[in-house]
Amino acid sequence: MTLHEIKQISIQQYLTGLGIYPAKDYSHYGMYHSPFREDQDASMKVDYSKNLWIDYGTSEGGTLIDLVMKMEHLSLHEAISMLEQKYCRTDIGMYQSNNIPAGNFSFHREKAESKIKTLEPSITILKAQPISNPALIDYLNERRININIARIHCQEVHYSVNDKPYYAVGFKNDKGGYELRSKYFKGCSSKDITSLKQNKNHCVLFEGFMDYLSLLTIQKQQNVPVDVIVLNSLTNLPKVNSSLTAYKGIWTFFDNDQAGKKAVQELKSTYSTINDLSYFYSGSKDLNEYLCHKVKPQMKQAQKLKRTGLKR
Repeated sequence: MTLHEIKQISIQQYLTGLGIYPAKDYSHYGMYHSPFREDQDASMKVDYSKNLWIDYGTSEGGTLIDLVMKMEHLSLHEAISMLEQKYCRTDIGMYQSNNIPAGNFSFHREKAESKIKTLEPSITILKAQPISNPALIDYLNERRININIARIHCQEVHYSVNDKPYYAVGFKNDKGGYELRSKYFKGCSSKDITSLKQNKNHCVLFEGFMDYLSLLTIQKQQNVPVDVIVLNSLTNLPKVNSSLTAYKGIWTFFDNDQAGKKAVQELKSTYSTINDLSYFYSGSKDLNEYLCHKVKPQMKQAQKLKRTGLKR
C-alpha cells in the first residue's frame, strides 16, 4: 500500500473496529470521547469527508497515521507498517472515507459494522512454535512481560498476509485462531474469547491477553488459580454474559477509558458479584501500561494485587 492509500483508510471505520463510536454523529462528522484521556464532553472531532481528526482538549490532530501513532504509542514507521499489514490493498475501496454513508447514528453504525468484517486481511497461519525470535523477545521485554510466563501462554506464530510472511506473539482463542501482537502489528486471525477454565467458582475478566500476562508477571505466577476469560475485545462481552451467572465472584481488569468503564457498569447492572480492580492502575491506561511505567518505582503498590482475593 502507498502512503496515499493508507491515509485514505477511514478513521471512523478504524475506530469502529476498536469498538469506539461517536457520542454524537452528524452527516459529515462525529464527536468522540477522546481515547487518550478522560473526556466527558466528547471533544474529539472526526471529519468524515476530510478524513481528519482533532482533539479540541489538547489541540492535537491529523491523519489516521497520526491517530495510530498516538493511540498505540508507535513511531511513524511502526504505525505505517501496522496499518499496511492490517488492511488489504484490494479492499481499499470498501473503507475509504468518501465511501462512508451519511445518515443518522443507528444507520451509520449499522453500515459501518457490516463492513468491519471486510477490513481484516486474509491472515493465513503458517506455523506456531515456542517463542524464540529475538525481535519478539525484545518486544515482550519492552512490554515488561516475563518471558517464561509468555512462553507458557503464547506461541511464536508465523503467518502470511497477501502471501507476504510475518511473525508475531500469538495468543490462542476458543475458535483456534490467534490474537497476534508484535512491535509493528496488532490484529487477529479470527476474533473470539479465550477461556481458561479450572472449574472454579470465581472468575477474572481481562480485555486483552497482555493485561493477563501483566498480572501474572506482577504476581510472579504461571497461572491465576481461578477461571480466566480474556475477551480479546470488548465487543466479545455479550458472548460471556450468560456464563457469568455461575460465579460467586468476578474481578475485572478493563482499560481505564470510556469503553472499559462503560463495560464495567453494564456488568454491575446485571451482576452483584463484580469487583472492578482498575483502581489499582488508575493513573495508567491499562494494566500493562502500569507494569511498564509504574511497577519499578511503586513496587509496594503493585504487590497489593496479590491481596485482591484471587487465590481461591
